[in-house]
Amino acid sequence: MTFAGFVPLSLCDYPGCVASVLFTQGCNFRCPWCHNPHLVPTTPPDGAVAHDEDAVVDMLASRRTRVEGVVVTGGEPTLHAAELPAFLRRLRALGLRIKLDTNGARPAVLRALFDECLLDYVAMDVKAPWARYATLTGMPVCDVAALQDSVTLIAGSGVAHQFRTTRVDPLLSESDYEAIRQQIPNGSPHVWQTFRPDVCLAPGFLSTDLHR
Repeated sequence: MTFAGFVPLSLCDYPGCVASVLFTQGCNFRCPWCHNPHLVPTTPPDGAVAHDEDAVVDMLASRRTRVEGVVVTGGEPTLHAAELPAFLRRLRALGLRIKLDTNGARPAVLRALFDECLLDYVAMDVKAPWARYATLTGMPVCDVAALQDSVTLIAGSGVAHQFRTTRVDPLLSESDYEAIRQQIPNGSPHVWQTFRPDVCLAPGFLSTDLHR
């Protein structure tokens, strides 16, 4: 694998764990409030720095006395299903804990990673009420059943996890927020995140008709 970004040390991306953060390139959603817009295209922008897998593993190996885990985020990491399991096995061989951030669109990939016990923590973004997902993620065809499968799979995995939602006012209403709460399984943590209007995929989207 190659990575679009590498943060050597983070105290906030993996709850309770000092971690490094790796960013994959490419996302299958087009959420206008995305705060990593440069990671959305499949091809990185001109001038972007790529981090080779072998170099990343070497860096992580050299930092094992200071870093307990690794966060693999994006973009959407599960789009790299052909390469992701082998890379996570290399992290396991280093004795590192692994957290995956995902939008939940590819439950089959999650299931395979759980089956191999390659994940110690999963964070899934629940972006909107199911009925509004296609509109708010910019995807005319949105497989809501797959997202629901991922929620059920993560909640029942026995792996530490959280679901999280970015509060984008006025794109989402109080009734939307209540509908989102109802989508979270009982007993699973749910975190509200703050919208960052200074960095997003579509800066003018709040003035559009996405509100309804």
